[in-house]
Amino acid sequence: MLRGVDLALARGESLALLGESGSGKSTLLHLIGGLDDADGGEIVLDGVHLTGQSDGDRSELRRERVGIVFQQFNLVPSLTVAGNLAFQARIAGRFDAAWQKELVGRLGLEGLERRYPEQLSGGQQQRVAIGRALAVKPRLLLADEPTGNLDEATGDDVLGLALDLVAATGCGFLMATHSTRLAQRLDRQVTLAKGVLVVP
Repeated sequence: MLRGVDLALARGESLALLGESGSGKSTLLHLIGGLDDADGGEIVLDGVHLTGQSDGDRSELRRERVGIVFQQFNLVPSLTVAGNLAFQARIAGRFDAAWQKELVGRLGLEGLERRYPEQLSGGQQQRVAIGRALAVKPRLLLADEPTGNLDEATGDDVLGLALDLVAATGCGFLMATHSTRLAQRLDRQVTLAKGVLVVP
């Protein structure tokens, strides 16, 4: 349960949400991303009030304005790298071939476009997941422990790429993590403890 969470994030700003397992980090990201409906309080995304909206309205807003990266890569196994990258953008009607090509280059995925997820390393799969989330040029990128399934060096590389792409698009970036080392690479850090937000 979340209690006493008051948080604002500007476009182009990156914020690390620290906390132990069970502190409420994933719950907060799910509420901000419209995956769950809050039973109290107010959530405003890009001027739109999410609280009380229907599942369909939240889903539409999420498709068009929010990119989400999970610890589990959640790629579509039957789609190639190119297909996975374009997936959310095509659903939202915002596919941009030039931007997809740029994403492939920035993410170091050249030559892998016709491969399937099972043919990729963990780091490559997470790069595809980040690219898919950013393909729609969202206003907000949410990442829930995006490096949790990667070794330290690969995780550092993937986070660096995410920060570069966030800077390129100007979207806000909120990352849940338990790593203070990774959190320090973002503009700001806050901590969730037993559902309460602690700002240093």
